[in-house]
Amino acid sequence: MKTVLIASDSYKGAATAAEVCHAIATGIHRADPSIVVHQLPLADGGEGTVETVLAARGGQRVTATVTGVFPGDTVRASYALLTETTAVIEMAATAGLPLAAGHLDPGATTTRGVGELIRHAIESGATELLIGAGGSATHDLGLGAAWALGARFYTAEGEDFIPTGSRLRELDRVDVSAVADTLGSARLQVLCDIDNPLTGPQGATAIFAPQKGATDRQLIDLEAGMVHAEAVIARDTGVSVAQLPGAAAAGGLAAGLASVAGASVVSGIATLLDLLAFEDQLADCDVVLTGEGRLDGQSLSGKVPVGVARATRTVAARTGRAIPVIALAGALGDELEDLYAEGLTAVFPIGSGPQSLQAAIRQTTDDLTRESENLFRLLRRVGTIGVPQASQ
Repeated sequence: MKTVLIASDSYKGAATAAEVCHAIATGIHRADPSIVVHQLPLADGGEGTVETVLAARGGQRVTATVTGVFPGDTVRASYALLTETTAVIEMAATAGLPLAAGHLDPGATTTRGVGELIRHAIESGATELLIGAGGSATHDLGLGAAWALGARFYTAEGEDFIPTGSRLRELDRVDVSAVADTLGSARLQVLCDIDNPLTGPQGATAIFAPQKGATDRQLIDLEAGMVHAEAVIARDTGVSVAQLPGAAAAGGLAAGLASVAGASVVSGIATLLDLLAFEDQLADCDVVLTGEGRLDGQSLSGKVPVGVARATRTVAARTGRAIPVIALAGALGDELEDLYAEGLTAVFPIGSGPQSLQAAIRQTTDDLTRESENLFRLLRRVGTIGVPQASQ
């Protein structure tokens, strides 16, 4: 009898991480019911992060009413209080793309609600806060969140305002003197699944703003605002984050919290794997299955499958064990050799043939079950896992 660990991300818009893991487990057991399967739904700091840690670690779900994705909106958003002092917050809960559906405008959205959730967690006793930065509809450099934590922003005319993406160029002066009182002894970590700098051709505007509905004209204005506001903040705080890896995450939320609140910017998947004691789950594991909706070059920046492969490779090297890591994906890019170099043993697409995106989304869990069954029928036949199947 052999043991499989399924450690997968969600397939965005198609299946949650828990649904993905269940579908794969179903296929494995169709191939061989004797295989022991452990399921570990994962996230990298984006949507589903709070659900992931609560399911794996337990803890308390805390809900608060905070500012929504647009100024003036309100939303009921939850975060996880894992212990009395450790909280996990998902910025997408207050400022995610689905909340702006039908009205995408990265120049008008705000992270103020994210800061309000952080403040709520601190007031609830949290001193270690993990902030997932993924799936955002925002482009305000995290200044809405910083305002909620006590920072103040002024125009050249002395107006105290909460900058959104379209107003970043109006920023003339920053006062962060009250932030330390808000934070107290709390430490913030921003969990990122990218390593892009704040500005430039690989920055927040060029790479991510179009996904949030930015027009060609807006891209010029948003980039100019990012460059200007970062320079003002660097001048007034002494902290420059323009080239900080991951600074672009969540429309610059990572950069804003790093410069204004002293947050550290870390790999979301690496941090969560450590939080969930991933290495312990590899103790009796023979094969690891992972996956996400699309595997390509961006996966190398901190997505779940590559994070799982890297962590597994580290354990395998230390223990002298061979633990293959197999990824299932809805679509594949052209960078497979780079993915193999990071520790993935093999990568398989799950699609059954040419089809529309809508059809692929509808069939995701069925395709996952079918592909994992086929894979494990093969592994069983060659005697790699499970009960070897006799030749017929």
